[in-house]
Amino acid sequence: MIMEGILKNWRGFVGEGITPEGKTDLRYYAFDWDDNIVFMPTQIMLLDTAGNEVGMSTHAFATHRHLIGKQEFEYEGHKIANFATNPFRNFRVEGDDQFLSDISKAKLGPSFNDFKECVQTASLFAIITARGHTPDVLKEACADYIKTGFGGINKDECIKNIKLYLPLTTPGISVEEMTDDQLINQYLIHCQFSPVSHSSIAGTNASAAASPEALKVEKLNDFIEKAHLEARRIRKHAVKGARIRIGFSDDDKKNIELMIAHFNPRDTRGRFKKGRRVRIKYTGTH
Repeated sequence: MIMEGILKNWRGFVGEGITPEGKTDLRYYAFDWDDNIVFMPTQIMLLDTAGNEVGMSTHAFATHRHLIGKQEFEYEGHKIANFATNPFRNFRVEGDDQFLSDISKAKLGPSFNDFKECVQTASLFAIITARGHTPDVLKEACADYIKTGFGGINKDECIKNIKLYLPLTTPGISVEEMTDDQLINQYLIHCQFSPVSHSSIAGTNASAAASPEALKVEKLNDFIEKAHLEARRIRKHAVKGARIRIGFSDDDKKNIELMIAHFNPRDTRGRFKKGRRVRIKYTGTH
């Protein structure tokens, strides 16, 4: 029953972001990266019973991770025994360059259109991922997607709305004197990039990549605080009647269940308890 009420889509949640008159709708977005925004070719490294390294996709890992190191199982012709040494090497700082190379090879994920509409409307967003790359590398990837029009992102629309958005958050800024690259960078500075396995977030927690749920909750809570702070700051520039709404999407059922339990708890009668609710979108198939 804990999965009851999870959205397969946001049913109109993704809005206009900012109107031509420079009014904001106070809608904010948080996204998992892998198998949600995009399907990346990056692999987690495992060991089979013969001691050979076997790469596993993030999509398959979400299904099998509870078995790794606990019981042997079949995967693409191999009997998997455990994690390889440094299994998440491609998902951490040492894999930063590989990540930036892989983003152009990625396939569009189930939340990509939501992400596209979010950046095109210059809405505040967060990337909350189990990866452990340098946070600025995630920002660079999003900037690259905007600049190159990846997946049909309309860069011109994005730039137009950034010029409306920035004066709301940074009074006195001269957006007409800034280049497109500067505008995109300034917009993304306001957003949040949280690779929860990075040392700046996970500290010395070596198991963060394998069990990121609690840290994802923590960083989503940070983003909620950030969104409410911005909403209070720019409230006078909001569309009449607008109220703050925050959405989070992830393909991993375990992550989703914990998010619902934490942010959308129900009482014994099945009613939502008072507090700051998050609109949860589940994009997985398992």
